[in-house]
Amino acid sequence: MTGPVRNFLTVDIEEWFHVCGVGGVLAPDRWPTLPSRVEFTTDLTLDLLTRHGVTATFFVLGWIADRHPRLVERILQAGHEVASHGWAHRRVFELDEESFAEELTRTNATLEEAGAPRPIGFRAPEWSINDRAPWALAVLARAGFRYDSSMSPLRLVGNPRYLQVPHRHETAYGTLVEVPPLVGRRLGQQFPLGGGWGLRMSRPATVIREIEARNRRGEPVTLFMHPWEIDPQPPRVTLPWPLRFSHYFRLSGFAERLDDILAHVAFGPIGDWVLKGCGV
Repeated sequence: MTGPVRNFLTVDIEEWFHVCGVGGVLAPDRWPTLPSRVEFTTDLTLDLLTRHGVTATFFVLGWIADRHPRLVERILQAGHEVASHGWAHRRVFELDEESFAEELTRTNATLEEAGAPRPIGFRAPEWSINDRAPWALAVLARAGFRYDSSMSPLRLVGNPRYLQVPHRHETAYGTLVEVPPLVGRRLGQQFPLGGGWGLRMSRPATVIREIEARNRRGEPVTLFMHPWEIDPQPPRVTLPWPLRFSHYFRLSGFAERLDDILAHVAFGPIGDWVLKGCGV
């Protein structure tokens, strides 16, 4: 890896009810009837980043951009990168190559209609470009994407053997830079230190020390968050236990813990780093 170290804060723009694989009250056909919190919570996120002078990469669902185009405009006006999170928060391995390509095209068109440049980055819902969808990287490259951030080095959603540093994938349609999330190690297992319940449970000092250690090795670190995680009054519904844990565990005080991390770590958008050739 060459070039200066650059860490990345990434934000997945989705509603509190965009939970993969859940039916009932959170089934996709019920989404239009549920209270929207995404504009409020994204504005909280934008205010937090502005206070620290941090610019980030926002992976925006096409479903959100279609309903809240002015939210995309506010993200851009604050100086952040807008990238693709797919259309309707479906896991990539639940699609086939054709339907995945159609989702990418539809989302790109909607983001551009909202004023965003054509996205060069993609993140799959629930880190779902994994061993069940290896074909997806070629589809992304064929669609003109320059980087992906969808392959997690974690057992439940990815594979612990995946590389933990940015690296290249060579496809039949060109090169794609892969930017994985930060993972830590606890009790002999890797866990999501860079986001989700792992970041929410961790002391800011622990996260900062790990980032500094990676940076000393010349490795950039990627953190991820969702605006619903800093909602002061998050809606609550009954979920199966594993999802209840990952969705609600230690939400209280997360905004303050994230604020502490942002005060001590420099971040920038992934796209700028990739386009400057500072990748891998």
